[in-house]
Amino acid sequence: MSNGLHLFWILSRGAGIAAIVLAGFSVSAGLLAGRNMPFARLRKTLELRPVHEALSMATIILIAAHGLLLIGDPWLDPGLVGVSVPFVMDYQPFWTGVGIIAGYGMILLGLSYYVRKWIGPSGWRVAHRFIALFWLLGLAHTFGAGTDIGEVWLWLPVALSSLPALALLVYRMVGTRKPRGAGGGPASGRTVAVAQD
Repeated sequence: MSNGLHLFWILSRGAGIAAIVLAGFSVSAGLLAGRNMPFARLRKTLELRPVHEALSMATIILIAAHGLLLIGDPWLDPGLVGVSVPFVMDYQPFWTGVGIIAGYGMILLGLSYYVRKWIGPSGWRVAHRFIALFWLLGLAHTFGAGTDIGEVWLWLPVALSSLPALALLVYRMVGTRKPRGAGGGPASGRTVAVAQD
């Protein structure tokens, strides 16, 4: 197969890798911008919410490009159904299905920010918590379906963007819990939101 016929495959892979890297940075920025997180001085110095929003929008665009570009690949030839319906693509059906679900979740929950006045602030915060789950599914897709996963040029940028986000996520889920009985009230001991509040 000539290099020209690989163009859509290469562009799709590039968009997918860029999407998962930017998603990691977006999750980090969103978590750092939230309440009850470390680096309070950093939050006061940096405007993290606009950074988080810009990274989220770029990630959404790249996720869409990652899927749509595959339609033009003559070797994979998934068609619109293959890139939009989970688990039906011939190539790595499980991991591509996980990626499609992750893509839908990240796109819909990312765009929910713009309709939060209709959802309501508390409802939006609850929904936004799940964006971390879809990001983790995106990571699983990257490592499960990726053809270059053993290459340093792939796993190094993914690790550099994902490890800080994972550490912040664990801190948000575990480190910000109040001990039982501390602070009274029914919220004691509950995990706070895993994404930006």
